Amino acid sequence: MNHERWMDRAIEAARKGLGSTAPNPAVGAVIVRGDDLLAEGTTRPVGGLHAEVVALEAARLAGVEVGGATMYITLEPCCHHGRTPPCTDALVDSGIRRVVVGVVDPFPLMRGNGLRQLREAGIEVVLGVRAERCAEVVRGFARAVTAGLPEVSCKVASTLDGHIAAHDGQSQWITGEGARQHGHLLRAQHDAILVGIGTVLADDPRLTCRVREGADPVPVVLDSALRIPADAALFDHPRRPVVLCAQDAPDRDLSADVVRIARGSRGIDIEAGLRALVQHGLHRVLVEGGGRVHRSLFDARLVDTLYLYLGGLVLPGGIPWLGGEPAQDLASAPRLGTPVVERVGDDLLLRYPVRHRLDEEG
Repeated sequence: MNHERWMDRAIEAARKGLGSTAPNPAVGAVIVRGDDLLAEGTTRPVGGLHAEVVALEAARLAGVEVGGATMYITLEPCCHHGRTPPCTDALVDSGIRRVVVGVVDPFPLMRGNGLRQLREAGIEVVLGVRAERCAEVVRGFARAVTAGLPEVSCKVASTLDGHIAAHDGQSQWITGEGARQHGHLLRAQHDAILVGIGTVLADDPRLTCRVREGADPVPVVLDSALRIPADAALFDHPRRPVVLCAQDAPDRDLSADVVRIARGSRGIDIEAGLRALVQHGLHRVLVEGGGRVHRSLFDARLVDTLYLYLGGLVLPGGIPWLGGEPAQDLASAPRLGTPVVERVGDDLLLRYPVRHRLDEEG
């Protein structure tokens, strides 16, 4: 059987759940017999069915017999009672003969136990197909359960000379409609969208998502002195905002969850702020700046991916997307991985993997 082909399909199913399943991971499942697709499933929003059961239910509703078939799953199936019964029980009861899994559950108390239960029930288990791609999909979940941190992606719309706004703050529009639509798709795939108070004061954004109803990530504002206006547009957001401020910020009555964080060397402690977001069940965070926020995350080595949209213009004297003091030398500058380059309308998107601190520590 072509394991890679069908796991790729399961990965695509999993990606459909990004931004909607936290604090559960986004998982995809595909049921196959020979070269025939029988059913597929994506984990539903929290409290709903997991991907394996969604696929089994789809097959049942279609009148398709799955006994003796193979299921491809991006993540090891759960074997514990949570909001839903164990997926391992459903697989054993279904008559599935073989289960092909991308990666093991990173949660320490569950790691490997689901696979063990399947093997003990006589189901053949194949592990590690498209493991790297499957791990990418569940990176936010893995970071949260093993390190208490979310997956962090920085999104930047920049001129060719590295600026996100003119010297007077004007930034609309550096990139075209195609890039903006793609950026909203990124929002839909994340649990939270984070900006600094400077962005709120300058642009008064709503931080909503235009590509899919119900896909709005939670808006998060870094605001150490709690200066956010009470009538800021994001307070009309479908999701309740989170405002991260310093412990000594003034008391205010806001339509938001105000979380007080210890101060760091510059503003609040950015790592402590990210850990607070995990406590809110937010595992994938999209950062849209500004420059000081991006710099603080790069300095803390907490960025996983950089999405750099390049518009075809130059803007001498503009505001850079990475703010703060100059780097001391080339040796101290962060070097990113090899980018994936994509044309988006009239602009370019460069998706850079960034070496996360935990990649080296772990």
